[in-house]
Amino acid sequence: MESLFERYKKLNINGSLIGLEHIEDVCGYFCYPINAKAIGFEGNIMYCFIEPYGDMVFACNPDTCADAFVYPLAKSFEDFMRLIIACGSTNPIEQIVWMDKNKFIEHLKEEKAIRTEEQKATIKYIETELGIAPMDNPYEYVKEIQAYFDNSGIEYSDEYYDILGIEREQKK
Repeated sequence: MESLFERYKKLNINGSLIGLEHIEDVCGYFCYPINAKAIGFEGNIMYCFIEPYGDMVFACNPDTCADAFVYPLAKSFEDFMRLIIACGSTNPIEQIVWMDKNKFIEHLKEEKAIRTEEQKATIKYIETELGIAPMDNPYEYVKEIQAYFDNSGIEYSDEYYDILGIEREQKK
């Protein structure tokens, strides 16, 4: 059976309209996990799946405002798309990690005010073609996932540890 991610890819939309641009030649940053599979990009922020977390979607941000470079955004790709439909793009979703709820609500209002007709049409097209509805309470949903997340399955390169001056844990 075809996954929702495969169905999304077949829509062949301009992913940059929702902050999920497809890039062939990825410039890797030190914080991109070595066990990540890219879904798309918004600038240098990579959205990805990470083994062994299955269909869970992550943001990897080398210019993070949070205390982590990699953090979960959705339990599944379907939930990630529902968040995008609710928020208009990946941008507000990715920023939840460092925002309080009032700042998030204000950011959503600002994003909605500058959304183009093409972006609105793309969101509606995704919603219709994939048969999914907007996520209720995006802020609470993402915060809950992030609060209880165990990041021990994320594998980083030697460069990550060298740049941050962190001693690498030895595998047992």
